[in-house]
Amino acid sequence: MPITVTMPALSPTMTEGTLARWLVKEGDTISAGDVIAEIETDKATMEVETIDDGRIGRLLIAEGTENVPVNEVIAVILEEDEDEAALASFAAAPTNGGAVPAAAAAPAVAPAAAPVAAAPAAPAAATGDRVFASPLARRMAEQANLDLAALQGSGPNGRIVKRDIEAALSAGVAVPTAAPAARAPAAPTPAEPVTADYEEIPLNAMRKTIARRLTESKQTVPHFYLSIDCTLDRLLDLRKDLNSRSDAYKISVNDFVIRAAALALKRHPDINSQWAETALLRHRRVHVAVAVALPNAGLITPVVRDADRKGLAEIAGEMKDLAGRARDGKLMPEDYQGGTFSISNLGMFGIDEFVAVINPPQAAILAVGTGKQRPVVTDGAVAVATVMTATLSADHRVFGGAEGAEFLDTFRQLIEDPLTMLL
Repeated sequence: MPITVTMPALSPTMTEGTLARWLVKEGDTISAGDVIAEIETDKATMEVETIDDGRIGRLLIAEGTENVPVNEVIAVILEEDEDEAALASFAAAPTNGGAVPAAAAAPAVAPAAAPVAAAPAAPAAATGDRVFASPLARRMAEQANLDLAALQGSGPNGRIVKRDIEAALSAGVAVPTAAPAARAPAAPTPAEPVTADYEEIPLNAMRKTIARRLTESKQTVPHFYLSIDCTLDRLLDLRKDLNSRSDAYKISVNDFVIRAAALALKRHPDINSQWAETALLRHRRVHVAVAVALPNAGLITPVVRDADRKGLAEIAGEMKDLAGRARDGKLMPEDYQGGTFSISNLGMFGIDEFVAVINPPQAAILAVGTGKQRPVVTDGAVAVATVMTATLSADHRVFGGAEGAEFLDTFRQLIEDPLTMLL
């Protein structure tokens, strides 16, 4: 009996995902443990392994298909010596999800090289009087006076997508929009290619999640902000000295910031808390989430767990690994969940100072700017020092300005006297 492969739940909160890429094709022989697909969640792109041996009988969901519900059948595996006749009951999944009998399935997808129907027969994108097309394709067709019913779609299940409209326009073909039955059909008229003054970039799952969570944060969390200046000269000297002692590690300023924030959180547990409507939850452990920018996808916050118990070299090695896997989309859910406090550092981009949006359910995030030489007054004399500005965004429901100020003062003392971080 064929074995069905379903969309996995790759995190506790995942309800749907995007089938980013198939790593196998129909007919391939597979063994348990083989990676067969890449699934894009709201946090990362993760590999899916098979737990069965056999042969790929049918791929039911096309690459790039978004919003595939968890537990929907995405592929069928044939067991050893199983005949392909066993696949007769499976066909491409309809738009509402799930494998269906072949007799009820939509017609096969037409090749992308033939975007316009050559004969009046019903195209693959249409079922009855309904034409399956993306919203963007419908808008482009309306602007170009194209009849969608006369186009063949190259998207999943014959759906007409943007590239099909563009192919029709580049070929110089224009099909008039269907007229009411009471009128005689209008003669085809050439249409100028439609060129929008913007590019429409589809939102991936991560970008949608970031937008939703940050909107909720600004709407529901009463933010307040505190800033403090820290001199970095002693820290930079210590960093240079430590890095010269071994090639086994390379400590960055950000690693010192993580360590200092973690120690300050240990001394000021009110900051390491969260709002829970009926109570304040004060965390016993310090898990520092660090924002990492991702190309074309926003950011993700991998977590350095028990950061107050780790030395600078260990933090440096862990952050290098986490940041690398984050940019490659290889983080596991446990790598980015469970942070109790966040740090966002834009100093490497030359940003002097900024404020960050709190990442619920955490109560605070520290925004760190670049270290820059500035004139400072010390003992009544003007001198030049390397100064870094750090700004705390805080949830006023969890703690007040005095508690935030005490935390920042401890953070500043650790940064300005970095040897105390080594004790």
